[in-house]
Amino acid sequence: MFLEPQLNNSPHKPQSGWIEVVCGSMFSGKTEELIRRARRAVIAQQEVKIFKPSVDTRYHEHNVVSHNKNSLQSIAVTSSSEIEKFTKEGDVIAIDEAQFFDEGIIDVCVQLANNGHRVIVCGLDMDFEGKPFGSMPGLMSVAEFVTKLHAICASCGDVASYSFRLVASKDKVLLGEMNAYEARCRKCYVVGIKENEKNKEGSKSI
Repeated sequence: MFLEPQLNNSPHKPQSGWIEVVCGSMFSGKTEELIRRARRAVIAQQEVKIFKPSVDTRYHEHNVVSHNKNSLQSIAVTSSSEIEKFTKEGDVIAIDEAQFFDEGIIDVCVQLANNGHRVIVCGLDMDFEGKPFGSMPGLMSVAEFVTKLHAICASCGDVASYSFRLVASKDKVLLGEMNAYEARCRKCYVVGIKENEKNKEGSKSI
């Protein structure tokens, strides 16, 4: 479990900024962990501001909501540049689904940390093709703390780190949950990809 570093003697507000990245596959508990850290900061009487990309409306138009329905009020924004407009007074800045933001999210997070904010960022580290997703690799490289969470493989019950797409779509961004994705371990993910490729070849030959 991540524990906030003690960088000074103040019981409420840190004087040095930093970036925390929480990453992993779908159903690994990323948003749940973001909510947990944000609530701990609220208990410590810190001002917390939470942001999410406006494209993510799966559970709620504005609130950040985990798959098990825990939620916190957030601000939905269309681009990373909008975040700085709302963060002058916040002690802790939390950003959900960072992989959906533009590349400017890296500079925004760095600037917020340089200005003394604690920045918590969570997102998918890999897309459905098993490739690095959006700006997540860049965010992990500039972060002081990186936490990679794992799910349970829906096929074999092993440790899962891949998001396997269950529907036929090549779109990079396809919002969905249980009906569109499932978490898989490396072995079951590779098996699934090979099965999909085999099925495609079979359909072409008909």
